[in-house]
Amino acid sequence: MTNTQETATSIEDKIEEERQQARAVCDISGGNSEACAAAWDAVEELQAAASHKKQEKPKNSLQAYCEANPDADECRIYDGDED
Repeated sequence: MTNTQETATSIEDKIEEERQQARAVCDISGGNSEACAAAWDAVEELQAAASHKKQEKPKNSLQAYCEANPDADECRIYDGDED
């Protein structure tokens, strides 16, 4: 399993945990309570984070290398404004 797949799995697991917790909170405090709304807000935030994570493009080998070695010559970014 790749790192991206592991992250997606852990996010999905966390979403499911939050769903179960939200259901429990709503059963105890009522479906119209502030606690119930807050619990479902937490679920929605995790779902949004998972959605954004899926939209990220995977890094190519040069990007991964430069992230690990920012001072390498291959990773220098030159500004065209210099004369």
